[in-house]
Amino acid sequence: MAHAHTTTHVEKPKSWAGGTSPFGISYGKMMMWFFLISDAFTFSGLLTAYGFMRHKFTDVWPVAGDVFTHFPFYDGHIELAYVGLMTFILIMSSVTMVLAVEAGHRMNKNGVILWMALTIVGGFMFVGSQAWEWYHFIHGTEHGAYITKDNSVFHIVDAHGHMVKELKDGIGIKPANVHLVKGYEEHLIKGADAEKLIGESRWIQGANLQENEYGHSLFGDFFFFITGFHGFHVFSGVVINIIIFVNVLQGLYDKRGHYEMVEKVGLYWHFVDLVWVFVFTFFYLL
Repeated sequence: MAHAHTTTHVEKPKSWAGGTSPFGISYGKMMMWFFLISDAFTFSGLLTAYGFMRHKFTDVWPVAGDVFTHFPFYDGHIELAYVGLMTFILIMSSVTMVLAVEAGHRMNKNGVILWMALTIVGGFMFVGSQAWEWYHFIHGTEHGAYITKDNSVFHIVDAHGHMVKELKDGIGIKPANVHLVKGYEEHLIKGADAEKLIGESRWIQGANLQENEYGHSLFGDFFFFITGFHGFHVFSGVVINIIIFVNVLQGLYDKRGHYEMVEKVGLYWHFVDLVWVFVFTFFYLL
């Protein structure tokens, strides 16, 4: 007698094949997070390198509060006032971006237009402010500084400790910040020693990638690379926001039925703002 054989089919478990995201977010937002994490490593490397060099040259490292003292339409000196204003502008632009995303969740086209426009204005203000800060840092102060053959920097000061450009009677020389002139103490150098030191040195003004009137040249290098890299991110964010803003005006996202693109560019903008908080803290304040 023939026996009938029955075959039981066991369905193998399937791996995720592009259906519902295991993290509950769209593919686009997940890729944005991947990009932001990788970009965070780049900024972390720059700030870590800055920290190592500052620790290595602690005695000769410029104090940011002594360097960034300018403010538009004000002749005096206010430590980090303009940098603080820039930080406030960027943080407020992050607030307007939050409101734009929230309006998008409610499918409020006019709200998205308003808050994104303010975000773009804030971004342009920050980029313009950073360009103004770069100009003053590169141009330097009117008194400048003197650099020795071993790349040490010092300033000429009057009896009140105010920096001047030329050596005169009763005026001495003071190292830039602390111990920038090797072999000299912090007290003023006067007379023949001062004249000899100036004769063996070269007058410089402002800062570039090779020399820096404010002190150690590495300070200028890190300033240009860190703030420049961040400024590039802000400018890129402004351009992307403008593109999305135009799409909103044309009603593209109303047709799609969602404003997820606004949320994705919002993630990038918040990342740029957060990075600046770290730059402001570690480069300017500490």
